[in-house]
Order: sequence, then structure tokens, then C-alpha cells
Amino acid sequence: MKKKIMKIKQIILGIGLLSFSSIFAQETISLENAVAKALENNYDIQIEQNNVEIAENNAGILNSDYLPKVTANAGYSYSKNNITNKREGEPEISINGATTKGYNSSIGIDYTLFDGFGRKYNYRKLKETRNLSELQARSLIEETILSLATEYYEVARLTKNLNSLEETLEISKDRLKRTQYNFDYGQNTKLDVLNAEVDVNNDSINYLNTRTQLENAKRNLNNIMGINASIAYEVEPEVIHAIDLSKDNIKSSAWKENVSVLQANKNIELRRYDTKISESGFYPTLNVSGSYQYNQSENFVISGINDQQTNGFNLGVNLSWNIFDGGRTKVQKQNAKVNEDIVQIQKQQLEQNLDITIENSWNNYQNALFVLEAQRKNVITNQHNFERSKEQYNLGQITSIDFRQAQINLLNAEVDLNKAIFDAKNAELALRQLEGKLLSVFSE
Repeated sequence: MKKKIMKIKQIILGIGLLSFSSIFAQETISLENAVAKALENNYDIQIEQNNVEIAENNAGILNSDYLPKVTANAGYSYSKNNITNKREGEPEISINGATTKGYNSSIGIDYTLFDGFGRKYNYRKLKETRNLSELQARSLIEETILSLATEYYEVARLTKNLNSLEETLEISKDRLKRTQYNFDYGQNTKLDVLNAEVDVNNDSINYLNTRTQLENAKRNLNNIMGINASIAYEVEPEVIHAIDLSKDNIKSSAWKENVSVLQANKNIELRRYDTKISESGFYPTLNVSGSYQYNQSENFVISGINDQQTNGFNLGVNLSWNIFDGGRTKVQKQNAKVNEDIVQIQKQQLEQNLDITIENSWNNYQNALFVLEAQRKNVITNQHNFERSKEQYNLGQITSIDFRQAQINLLNAEVDLNKAIFDAKNAELALRQLEGKLLSVFSE
């Protein structure tokens, strides 16, 4: 069954989300719709979904050893022989082709009443293994969503960069026309025209390079969504940054909801069940069995019995106790206890690493927010500087070199701001994953 994966999908998709078939009927695809498409088509998620289904099957009653075993058998035998029979004082009797036929059938049932609690804990282990498989699927989904969001925001960043480069190129083309016009009327030198041509060429190259990067990023995004690489769309270029994140709340939530912590807890439970299973070897095993059998034979008359039939029930109880197995069970229990200690140490290591990762990620996030605000101010400053430089250039008060520098400064500021916007959002999503609430972000 794929109930758990479907439940995760429902959480992410939400009640009001568009159907998958209509996602690409629109010009713009949202991040939520991109996530929905990945959940439906991503190959890694599909594989993990099948692994969850296998674990679900293994955890069922049919794989628990709690049900009895029923077997049925049927057989037929046939023989044809030449017989010579001689008794003292009687003439010899020879028969060619004497036949004998036999028929048999049976149905039996065998059931283990007690096996030292091994069956009980193995069944519980299978259920916890299924739960662990679901957590592994959740972990993969979270990693896929993070990768998808990173690629989605890369497409958005390059789209905004491309728009800035397009504006820059148009300004450079307009400048080239003005410079050529002024040169024709003797107001500029040929050097001014050549400089303007170089700037147009450089801006054209930057524009084409960025457009190529954008096309590649879209294909990468399509690959994560599991759709055809040639499908075209636009992304939403604007993002909303969270304003309510708290480091203390993130840490508190991470100890309870982080998928790696939950997996570590499941592994501890599984190792405890292994210890319980190993202890079952110290106990006896009690089995009951029953069967119904039918046998029939048809013999050549010389045997004295022409036809024989037997049928009836058989019941049995068997108690076995491996009093000493050379120490194998004891060693298995000792190793199981060691494995318990190992996973406990691994969890302690995980908690320490998680605490450090949260601290580092929080610092990265705070730094990203600071850079974002600084870049926003920087764009405003450079925008004012460019507008002023443009006026002065048109009035002939500054050189084309000064105007070009103001143009480049504005472009670089806009590109840096675009990077800061999406760096901050990616840092935010990384924190959401650490606190175990990444999936809820897409269901709010």
C-alpha cells in the first residue's frame, strides 16, 4: 500500500491546489505546483514509494508467522511386474503383467503456539521497519523539495538577471546610436563610437550567456519535476521571506520533528527488538499439528488382498527445547546489545551535529538577511547615481566612460540583489528542513 506517501502528497498539495494536468496550461508555474509535479513524476520518489509498499507488505499479518501452515498432498503410484510364485507341493504359478496401483492424499495443519516470544518481537520489528521506510521516503521527499526549490529560485534569479541585462543592452544600443549620430555631426570622435560598440558587444555576450544559463536551469528543473525537458514556462520571480523564525523554536522543534532524529529513534527501537528476538533462543518451542490422510491400494489378486483403503485423523503436540546450542544464542544476544549501544552513540552524535548545523545555518540565514537589506539599499543608491549620470551624459557634462561605469554599477547591484533575495530564501528553507517543518511550508 502507498497510503503514507499519498498522505504526504496530500499534505503538500493542499485542498485548493491545481490539478497536475492543468499546471502547464498557464504561462507561469508556482513553486507549489512544481513540487506537486515532482511528487507525481520524480523517479527517485517513485522508487522510494515502491520501497515503502514492500515494507508495508512485509509488515502485514501474512508475513508474521501468526497464521497456521496448511499443506495438501496427493499421489498416485503404478507398477507392472512379472511374478513367479512357487509353494512346496504345489505347481509353479507364473503371471506376466501383474499390476499394482496406489492412491494417497492428505491435508495437514501445523501451528506454533509458543516460540520464546521471537515471533511477537519480529512482528513488531517489521512494523517499525515499515515506519522507518516511511521516514526514509519523507527524507527523500524533503531533499527533493530542497533541490527543486534551489533550482526553481535559480531559474527565477537568472530570469531577473536576464531582464536587467536586457535593459542594459537597450541602454547601450541607444547610446551607440546617439554616439554615432554625434560623430556624424562632428561632436564625437571615432573612439567614442568604438567604445560604444564594444559595450554593446559585451552586453550582448552577457545577455546570451545568461539566457543559455537560464535555459539549462529550466531543463534541470524539469528533470527534478520528471517532465519533458522541452516544456516551456515562466516562474514566479518574487518571493516572500519569513518574518517569524526563532532559533530557539527551531531547535525545540528539531528534537521532535527532524526526520534524521526520528529515523535514529526508529533504529534504536529496531535494535531493541533484535535483542528481544535473540533472547527467544533461550525458551522452548511448542508446536501442534493435525492431518487427515486417505490411502488406497489395488493389488493383484495373488497377494491375497485385492483392494485396501485406510483413512483417518492424526494429531500431535511437539515440545522442543534447545538447552545448549554451543553458546550461539548467548553470542547473538551480546552482539544485539552492542548494536543497541552503537545506535545510541550514533543518535548522540547526530544530536550534536544537528545542534552545530542549526547554529551554522542560523548564522548563514542572519547573514543572508543582512546582505539582502544592504543590497536593496545599494540598488537604490546606484539607481539614483545612474539617473543622475544619464542626465549629465546627455548634457555632455561627463564622459561616456563615467556613464558606462554608472551603468555597470547599477547592473552589478541588481544582479547582487537578485542573488541575495534567493540566497536568503534558500537559507530559510534549509532551516525549515532542520526543524522538520519543510513539508508544512507548502501546505500553508
